[in-house]
Amino acid sequence: MNHLTLSWPTAGYKLQALRVFAIVHSALILNGTGLAYASDAPPTTLTRLHGEAIEQRVISQDNSAGTVVIENGSRANLEGWSRVISGLDAKSDKSRPTKAWSVFAYNRPGIGRSEATDRPRDGRQIVADLRELLQQQGLKPPYLLVGHSLGGLYMQLYARMYPVEVQGLVLVDSLYPGIIKKPEDFPIYARWGKALFFSSMASREIDAIFSTGEDVMAYPWASQIPVTRLVNAPKSAGAIAVDFGVINADTATISRVRAMYPGAKTVVMDSDHQVQKESPEVVVQAIQELMIPK
Repeated sequence: MNHLTLSWPTAGYKLQALRVFAIVHSALILNGTGLAYASDAPPTTLTRLHGEAIEQRVISQDNSAGTVVIENGSRANLEGWSRVISGLDAKSDKSRPTKAWSVFAYNRPGIGRSEATDRPRDGRQIVADLRELLQQQGLKPPYLLVGHSLGGLYMQLYARMYPVEVQGLVLVDSLYPGIIKKPEDFPIYARWGKALFFSSMASREIDAIFSTGEDVMAYPWASQIPVTRLVNAPKSAGAIAVDFGVINADTATISRVRAMYPGAKTVVMDSDHQVQKESPEVVVQAIQELMIPK
């Protein structure tokens, strides 16, 4: 499989956040989005949020140390996390010395068996919905937030809005504030691609990326929250650089992203944008390292 990459060097590595933009995934090679992997993860269930069905996968542990909360990227579904979830299940790793954690993953509206919604698709609404779902399931903080691609942007917002609930943040080839332009500044071919290849739910989320990034930056960062950034920097000769005219690569944006999480641990790998599928063991390790409070 060819890898997609955005060449954007920062402090010793290439920041791969832009590949979240789903035109890259859909219009070119789909990059494995939506594929399921065989695993020991429990079956999904349906719950209801504001009258609409939401598909979720919950592993609830007695006397849990906390909850690992997983957020998908654009168009991706929770099945992509199956091998990560299996690796986190306490029953599958008897040798791990840490206390068991509960796990929560779900599909946002319009993905999998989750029903579409008329409610807003910006980051504030998505964070509010996620928090309500966690409360419905009785899954209490501390939360260890894990977000892939666009989901990483949502998890950054959650961590800033509710820092006292958060023990750690794992950003899996994440998107960052300001990288994607305002939707009105997209070139015409990018607008056509979005209209052709994306559902209304995904399109509405894409249109809200810039404003969600502004919301992230409007909140201060709680420096006591540890952050691990997993960055895919493919080395294969088949790696394809992409832009689609939606990227802000100006000096100010790059500098701001570089400075966002001082002290964060950065793990650079030759994988694929769907890191949780291609390199689940790296994601599991990053999560487990943050399960123990510093």
